[in-house]
Amino acid sequence: MGISKETILVTGGCGFIGSNYVRHLLKTSPSAHIVVLDKLTYAGHRPNLEQEEKGGRCEVVVGDIADGKKVDEVFEKYRPQSVVNFAAESHVDRSIDEPAPFLHTNVAGTFTLLEVTRKYLSGTKGKESEEFRFIHLSTDEVHGSLEPKDPPFCETSTFAPNSPYAASKAAADHLCRAYYRTYGVPTIVLRPSNNFGPYQFPEKLIPLAILRAIAGEKIPIYGDGKQVRDWLYVEDTARAVEAARNKGCVGEAYQIGADAEKDNRTVLTAICDLLDQLRPRSNQKPYRDLIETAVS
Repeated sequence: MGISKETILVTGGCGFIGSNYVRHLLKTSPSAHIVVLDKLTYAGHRPNLEQEEKGGRCEVVVGDIADGKKVDEVFEKYRPQSVVNFAAESHVDRSIDEPAPFLHTNVAGTFTLLEVTRKYLSGTKGKESEEFRFIHLSTDEVHGSLEPKDPPFCETSTFAPNSPYAASKAAADHLCRAYYRTYGVPTIVLRPSNNFGPYQFPEKLIPLAILRAIAGEKIPIYGDGKQVRDWLYVEDTARAVEAARNKGCVGEAYQIGADAEKDNRTVLTAICDLLDQLRPRSNQKPYRDLIETAVS
């Protein structure tokens, strides 16, 4: 008797965290068949999953999570046992320049996924319904920012979003809670801290700093650089997502952190010091000389 197939719908699976999660899932869950729904915007790259698609256990469907008809079609065709929602606009500076796409994807998109899931579950019963999970990836930025001496965020920290991005994610968190409380949709919300690792889009702090430094360009830092964030390796996030999908309590929200709070200046100087060892500049000057305060 063969292993029964489990179909998992991963939205935004061609992006940074999503593609790392797909690879983790394929390695650790031999029965998993993964359907990726991704709009393939600037941060979603289909080549991130090129090898996984060739393996036959991962399919990529191009579509917008805010497109109810498309999401309906995916549910009807593949009948997933779990939804893991990574799809999001996620860059703070972009949200300040143009907030509308963040409201479209992060709020309207999450609502559409929840609504399609609610209708889908109304037609299921027994084990199929009981074991279904809707995992929503949020962010610790819904809680605002930490001062140098502040304790880490926890599940009971108040919401204090400081950007349109963070506000849109906070709204999505509330929708997940409401759909669990009102309709019984088995949601679990995860709030990871700052991720870093392979396949990260280069506008983020760590890859941006590395690429700028190697190119001999100025490395921007905002203000005094004392903004504190917890830093989390993306493969650890993938493991946490899978733990929540298999063992998390529905209706709950969980922080995902590494207990590695560092301010931005400390992170950038550490990168520069490592590059001094691994790839010294031809002029022998330290990479730290490239760090400069950016105009916010």
